[in-house]
Amino acid sequence: MISILNQERLLGAALGCICTGFVVLEQRKDIYESIRGNRGQAVTHSQKKEPIFGKKSRLEVAHLWNTTVDQTFGPVIAALSSRGW
Repeated sequence: MISILNQERLLGAALGCICTGFVVLEQRKDIYESIRGNRGQAVTHSQKKEPIFGKKSRLEVAHLWNTTVDQTFGPVIAALSSRGW
């Protein structure tokens, strides 16, 4: 029987491989579509597809991260500032 720690490591490695494979295949698909569909044509801004982790997604994640950090550490910062730190 495999220990719990080894099971977790195996699961993490498998999920990491699956996620990496998905991202690589999506990128390859986008590259092949851009090569096939744009022979001799200039790509306009409306034809461009946003990457998986595009600018909009990164901004949303950054905003969510900042909001979460503010909510989590807000009381700690208020307590420290009331003590004169």
